[in-house]
Amino acid sequence: MSRLPWQRRIAAVASLGDANRRKLFDFVASAEAAVSRDDAAGALGLSRSTASFHLDRLVHDGLLGAEFRKLGGREGPGSGRPAKLYKAAVQEVAASVPDRNYDLAAELLVSAIEESTAAGVTAREALVRAAYARGQATAQASGDKGADFAELLAAEGYRPEADGTGGYVLLNCPFHRIAEGHTDVVCAMNGAFLGGAAAGCGLDPDRVEALDITDLRAQGAAQPAQCCARIRPV
Repeated sequence: MSRLPWQRRIAAVASLGDANRRKLFDFVASAEAAVSRDDAAGALGLSRSTASFHLDRLVHDGLLGAEFRKLGGREGPGSGRPAKLYKAAVQEVAASVPDRNYDLAAELLVSAIEESTAAGVTAREALVRAAYARGQATAQASGDKGADFAELLAAEGYRPEADGTGGYVLLNCPFHRIAEGHTDVVCAMNGAFLGGAAAGCGLDPDRVEALDITDLRAQGAAQPAQCCARIRPV
């Protein structure tokens, strides 16, 4: 299941502030199969209309998906109308302001440790490989190979902004907190992820340029949580 875009994650977390919606989401997400309104209402002691309202709101907010299917194996004329069934669209949802993606960093670091142990390469080399492959796969999963790189960067939380020369500066670092204490490792991982994403979009991965963020800040050209990479112009 894919990660919801940032604004939808914010809306989804807000939606779960309602106790009934939170209980309904937990019930549907833990079910082995898609559930009906009647099943959900009966399990939680809600009226059918209340359950229906909140379930449809959860669908609208991207937390649940809906499908229509006839129950009991009956088909053909006289078998009744298809029932509306609900299933989880995400297993969990989290959002931060500004947007951060520490889950991705954790997944890449664990993958790197596994590959380093199995293949006998350094952990750093394994991390760069894993990050590049993940960036490429993320871009390819977003659509055609000609997917818009700027749109992908925005979806991943980098807040790209045109620099006036045909390139982009990235106003947000999705790994900001851990990058502060482990700059060399995290920025190498981040650069490899961006390079893979560029390649997955059909672009030259060398367009991703690593920068010294400390020098940029000293020059007044970077914000405190800005990504320490820049996308070169074509």
